Amino acid sequence: MATEVISPPRHGWERLRVILEMIKFEHTVFALPFAMMSAVIAAHGFPSARVTGWILLAMVGARSSAMAFNRVVDQEFDRRNPRTATRALPAGLLTPAQVWAFVIGTTALFVFASWQLNPLALALSPVALAVIWGYSFTKRFTSFCHVVLGLAIGIAPPGAWIAVRGSLGWAPVLLTAAVMLWVGGFDVIYACQDAEFDRSIGLQSLPARLGVAGALNVSRVMHAVTVALLALLPQLVPLGAIYYAGVIAVAALLVYEQSLVKPHDLSRVNAAFFTVNGFVSIGLFLFTLTDVLVGRH
Repeated sequence: MATEVISPPRHGWERLRVILEMIKFEHTVFALPFAMMSAVIAAHGFPSARVTGWILLAMVGARSSAMAFNRVVDQEFDRRNPRTATRALPAGLLTPAQVWAFVIGTTALFVFASWQLNPLALALSPVALAVIWGYSFTKRFTSFCHVVLGLAIGIAPPGAWIAVRGSLGWAPVLLTAAVMLWVGGFDVIYACQDAEFDRSIGLQSLPARLGVAGALNVSRVMHAVTVALLALLPQLVPLGAIYYAGVIAVAALLVYEQSLVKPHDLSRVNAAFFTVNGFVSIGLFLFTLTDVLVGRH
């Protein structure tokens, strides 16, 4: 039987569609609501349309740059892993040069948006890039790569806070810790799919190091601490009962997420990874926004 040859996209819009699929653009939903949650708290309501727009562009630029960079530096691992061999680069749908051009373009968008926000945002943009790009190398030397991924996404709340106020505060730092453990916890779940592959080629991950059962236990602890940190946020900023209701909803969703995955049954990882976590981030943002807006009246 002849092997099916997949032709690279020939047209610009088709190539853009492949790129957006490659970077899982829809997963921006994980970080963006927490960034806007931080911005809303910092502004005591919605920031101006101008600030909100540049925050959104900075978020899209930073995340897109990070994901595309990850795909380039990990393309050999993706090619060898049966689960990821159909991704755009190993499948030949895009060339490394095309992806590098996308990295450069989205990085420029992030830096330009930071410049439009305020001097501190611009000054810290190289630090943010170092964190979000640096994650891509961590799986080569530490099984705590999941926490670094969490940090890469968790710097979004301080970034949004700085965009609004031009300075940093303890509230966005607490949000960073919460997001870092939340993302790290669900990335551990996702990485369970590759435990054997990672172990076979010497890549580091908690599932490869501890086994799936041990890694899932660590993920549960990380999510428990996430809820505890979120519950502490009203000690730093004026949030009330509506926000606490959101934290309770997050706790229930994370319990449900953990229940979807068992050491010997990973068939529902995608539901745990995307669907539930989308509800966590968007839901908590909506609860927080409502609390802030109600508190203004």
